[in-house]
Amino acid sequence: MKLAPFIASVADKLKEAGIDNAALDARLLAGHALGLDRAALLSQSERDLSEQEMRSMDALIMRRSAREPVGRILGHREFWGMDFALNEATLEPRPDSETLVEAAVKLAVSRKNDALQILDLGTGTGCLLLALLHEFPNAAGLGIDLAPRAVEQATTNAATLGFASRATFQTGDWFTGLERKFDIIACNPPYIPAFDIAQLMPEVRDHDPFLALDGGTDGVTPYHLLIPVLPVFMNRGGIAAFEVGQGQAEEVVDLFLARGFSDIAAHKDLGGIERVVTATI
Repeated sequence: MKLAPFIASVADKLKEAGIDNAALDARLLAGHALGLDRAALLSQSERDLSEQEMRSMDALIMRRSAREPVGRILGHREFWGMDFALNEATLEPRPDSETLVEAAVKLAVSRKNDALQILDLGTGTGCLLLALLHEFPNAAGLGIDLAPRAVEQATTNAATLGFASRATFQTGDWFTGLERKFDIIACNPPYIPAFDIAQLMPEVRDHDPFLALDGGTDGVTPYHLLIPVLPVFMNRGGIAAFEVGQGQAEEVVDLFLARGFSDIAAHKDLGGIERVVTATI
């Protein structure tokens, strides 16, 4: 079979399995199986596939039809124009989280070339920290995660993407043992209510690490734990940027107000959901 109709047939199979964006997923899987980028897929659309190539694709189709996310199958996910490798201890970086980077960059635009110190709490793949370092060329940062395997992956990503000299990562429980101050503190904490996790889409429920999802009984436990102590770890004029779950922004805004922060604002993601809360101290 030729490549183009084969990809179309893959998209049909994925659509039948209830997969959203089936056509896009089919192209991504085909590119992965064949070692081709999007341009090469187009230029080679009329070439014949070998039996081995189609068998390789069939294995990937089975995995995606079983609701394994494309990013997990490929082993990487794009974020802020960069490619982040994943492992079992990391969340997949998602476009919603780019809202946090955008908001922090806008707030610190006048300090773009300063030697800022950035902290990323619950760093996962390191995507937030490395995206911010990309935008602030003289900044350096620290990423902390409770999962040692996440720290390993973030460290590898920093080296692969050229940030090894400016990014360090360590295993830790939030601020425990930390004695430094920072100019930007970014955080995408677990914010799914514990009893809601079982109802999530299988791509999330069955493949993202539980540790990175469980936000306690009401989903806001991490904010109540972290925001009261934030001022201890922030330089004057510092910026805090926290990702929040749907419907949580108002409560997080109130937590910042109670600790004397100013310029508090909620920022909407591309879907119109208040996804990030920022504040300055």
